[in-house]
Order: sequence, then C-alpha cells, then structure tokens
Amino acid sequence: MVLEHYISELLYRYNCVMVPNLGAFLTQTESAVIHKTTNAIYPPTKLISFNEQVVTNDGLLVSYIAKAEKSTYEETLVKVTDFVAVWKKQLQSGKKLDLAKIGSLSLNESDKIQFQPENSINYQTSSFGFSTFTANPIVREVLKTEVEELEEKIPFVFTPEQKRRSNSRPYLKYAAIFLLTITTGLTAFQYFNNNITQKQLVQEKAQEEVTRHIQQATFFDLEPVELPSISLDVVTSEKKEGVRVHHIVAGAFRFQKNADKKIRQLKRRGFNASYIGTNKFGLHMVTYDSFIDVDEALRTLKSVKRNHSSDAWLLSSK
Repeated sequence: MVLEHYISELLYRYNCVMVPNLGAFLTQTESAVIHKTTNAIYPPTKLISFNEQVVTNDGLLVSYIAKAEKSTYEETLVKVTDFVAVWKKQLQSGKKLDLAKIGSLSLNESDKIQFQPENSINYQTSSFGFSTFTANPIVREVLKTEVEELEEKIPFVFTPEQKRRSNSRPYLKYAAIFLLTITTGLTAFQYFNNNITQKQLVQEKAQEEVTRHIQQATFFDLEPVELPSISLDVVTSEKKEGVRVHHIVAGAFRFQKNADKKIRQLKRRGFNASYIGTNKFGLHMVTYDSFIDVDEALRTLKSVKRNHSSDAWLLSSK
C-alpha cells in the first residue's frame, strides 16, 4: 500500500484529507494570476497546506483505501496507523519525508511539522490541460517597419514558374544582373530615343505634305483637289472591351509608395512601366510593359527574363 498515492487521489475531489494520528492536508482554490515582472500567466490552481493539529479520523481516507484494495475498514485502519508510525519515526530522526505529488514534511527546531508543497501538480480539475506560459508584448509598429525595409530590398513576387536552384554564390549572380541591367538599360534607352525621333520626322513630313497640297488648291476651280491619303500609326493606352491584354509583371508590393518607386526605376531603364491595380491579395502590381499581341508579349518576356530579371512573369486579363 502506498499511502501518499491515495492521499493525492483524494485531493482532486476533496478540500480536506485527514491522515489519522498525523494531521490534515488542506486545499484552497486560487484564481488565475499574471506575474507583473515576467508576464507569466498562471492558471487557476489549488494551494496545498498541512495542519498537524487536526488528527481526528473522519474515516474518508481509510474507507477509500479499503474500497480500492478490497479490504475491511478495520484491517485498513491498522495498516494506515502503522504507516503513520513509520513516518513519524523518520521525522523524529531528523530526516525529510517526501510524499510523491504532494510535498515534503520535516520537523523544525520546535519539533513542529513543516510542510513544503509540490508546485508541479495542479489539483484543480477545471484547469486540466492548462499550463503556465509567458505572454510576450506585441510590437506591431516595429514589425511594420521591418517589413517595409525588407520590401525595399526584396519585392513580393507571385510567379507560377518554379525557380531553378543554383549552387553558385548569390553575390556573383547579383553582380552579373547589375552589369546586364546597366548595359540593357543604356541600349534600350538609345533605341527608344531613336524610335521616337524617327516617328516625329515621319509625322512632320506628312504634315508638311498636307499643308503644301492645301496651299496649292484653288477654291474657285470646278473640280475639287484630291488630297493624298496618309496612314499614321496611332498608339493608344485605352483598352478595348473584350480584348485580352498581356502584362509582363515586375513585382507585387504591399505599399503603394514602393510600387511607385519601382515604376520610376523601370522607366529610367527604358521600360514602359505602369501600375495595373491590386490583385486578390491586396498587393500593388507593377509591369514592365503591356501588349495586345501575345507573341510580342512572349518575346518581350523572354528577353526580360534573360537580360533583366528571371522573376518576371506573364499575366493575361480582359
């Protein structure tokens, strides 16, 4: 028979468990508390104490043990009395009496029993499964600042393509991309300026031809003067209804100011960058360029991925 085992089981159900000729173990419920210094949160628990002045046998412990071991009340009472006599002899010899899951008993200088409870066991049944934990303070503003700084360096890009892993050193990759970006940007800028200059010359020449024919016409002639037909390439940014537009996406940003900064960077490199709104995740989408012809879009995407950024991807929408 392990007497402390039965005492521990009864402490879950009763607030007082009396041990004949020794004393009584008492429990008192304490509400959940928060430690002000460590921010530790303790669940509701039962505090155990010991009173050696209560020595009268109420029959609770003896009856419980007799039922568990299928013995008579008288036989069990004799066993409990013998156990208590051994415990008292151990205490009087100056040794500490350790009771598993309950605590320890010892005698002080005045031969009074001192009790040290075991704090690792919670006898409050309503707190079953609860444990002590520390609540860390929430630092939302600090995290927001860190996210903004991180997004300045690495934009959030959603791409359906699987990135190929490379064992090469990352700084060599970034250095090569930087050099290719500068070279490509200068070439594209020069090509862009030359293309605009040629279109302006064609338009000015056509306008001079029309003006010359108008000046030569005589409004009093019977036969009207036939003006030459001129075909000009007109570029418009308006989307036709039902036409699918193909966007080469450069990145998706959480904050609008980062998206605007990316657009300015791409335009300085010669791209027709633009902002196409937000996606279903609430991120601001920035594109290198947009096309109606899917073949032209794919060719441009291939060039951008090879010369500028392998993270670019194609988004088609109506």
